[in-house]
Amino acid sequence: MKVFIIIGAINAFLSVALGAFGAHALEGKIEPRYLEVWKTGVTYQMFHALGLIAIGIIGRNVSPSVLLSSSGWFMLAGIILFSGSLYVLSTSGIKVLGAITPLGGVAFLISWVLLIIFTVKHL
Repeated sequence: MKVFIIIGAINAFLSVALGAFGAHALEGKIEPRYLEVWKTGVTYQMFHALGLIAIGIIGRNVSPSVLLSSSGWFMLAGIILFSGSLYVLSTSGIKVLGAITPLGGVAFLISWVLLIIFTVKHL
């Protein structure tokens, strides 16, 4: 489960870096509504980076579990699909990319449900 702590920390780092980039490099260069979309991507990336770290910490204290590891992988997929699509949408303005965002949201929801099921069964 160490991998989820590492992946979570990398995503937390990227979230801070991308938030600073949005605040300093993108402000005034993209429409304000797209800057808000960018901020949404950063916010969700950070929340789920912390979720990944939590999954990694929980996993170090229990027997290996498909539920817990699947939760982590769905959370990572959600970051890539949800936040990633919002970053690309913000900087490109290609609205069709917004169709990918809900897939990331579903991945987030699945990850949290798997974590709930894991907790009920194992903790």
